[in-house]
Amino acid sequence: MATARIYQRVKSSMQSGRARTDRWVLEFEPGEAKRPDPLTGWAGSGDTSEQVRLGFSTAQAAQAYAEKVGLAYQVVPAPVRTLKLQSYADNFR
Repeated sequence: MATARIYQRVKSSMQSGRARTDRWVLEFEPGEAKRPDPLTGWAGSGDTSEQVRLGFSTAQAAQAYAEKVGLAYQVVPAPVRTLKLQSYADNFR
């Protein structure tokens, strides 16, 4: 049986806004190990489900989909980020 991971996207350090950070993603775990291609040297495998990412508006919707299609899933909680507010003058204390 295929396994999946359900997580909430986080804002990257290169983003100034919060676009698509409220979305939940269902991502399949790799089914087989990657191996180097003898011709090009690139790493790859025959498992194409690793390339699929499904987006959902809530974690419950992603869980309902996984149960509907018979996937074993693991919900990864969203990381808690704390914002340290400081002024420019605080750098010189």
